[in-house]
Amino acid sequence: MSTISLVLTVIADDRPGLVRRIAEAIAAHEGNWIESSMARLAGEFAGIVRVEAPKTQIAALESALSGLAESGLHITVKRGETDRESHGQAARINVMCQDHAGIVQALSASLADHRVSITNLSTEVYAGSMSGERMFRAELDVVLPVDVTPQSLSHALEELAGDLMAEIDFTDIG
Repeated sequence: MSTISLVLTVIADDRPGLVRRIAEAIAAHEGNWIESSMARLAGEFAGIVRVEAPKTQIAALESALSGLAESGLHITVKRGETDRESHGQAARINVMCQDHAGIVQALSASLADHRVSITNLSTEVYAGSMSGERMFRAELDVVLPVDVTPQSLSHALEELAGDLMAEIDFTDIG
């Protein structure tokens, strides 16, 4: 049976039962929930989900997901293309510093300049344990293009760490 991957983005006012409604629509159309990342942000429920469903069920599934807007669940659907997966050296980057505007912009610009693809990004701002000052933490999983060495990216990140007054740890996990 031929399946198609769908990538869903979801946003709604946070309340119990939202994931259940999405899961029921997917299951009712023979879909399989593959991976997801969901969180409550500023009182809103937000997430991304990758599902697979039989080709014969895709139109009906897309319609069912669209129908969830009546209950305040806003879902966009994009058909995934598995042949566009990133290839190259995998790495993890951890960043920690005092919070200030522009951290993600500077980090993402440096990675883009090196044609590095971000496959996962998680960030948070929290109160420092000793001073109570706002601290910023990020964890990124990345894929380096085949012609970029971990050493060259590590050097660029060391320079960026100085500019941001941040601690940046680069781990080659490939």
